[in-house]
Amino acid sequence: MHRQHFRTRAEARIKVSTWIADFYNTTRRHSANDGLAPIPFEHRMAQARTASTAQVRAEVA
Repeated sequence: MHRQHFRTRAEARIKVSTWIADFYNTTRRHSANDGLAPIPFEHRMAQARTASTAQVRAEVA
């Protein structure tokens, strides 16, 4: 990817997406994520955000 030139934005977008999908390890556990892999961690965070938003809305109402 470094120093690579693309003819179009679409070409760049496809190349970057492919590189991320091939490179990024979605199953490796991360110490910064409480020992969870990235996808389960993101699911946990989304659920926490949803619960927090519901709680705030209930308190305001």
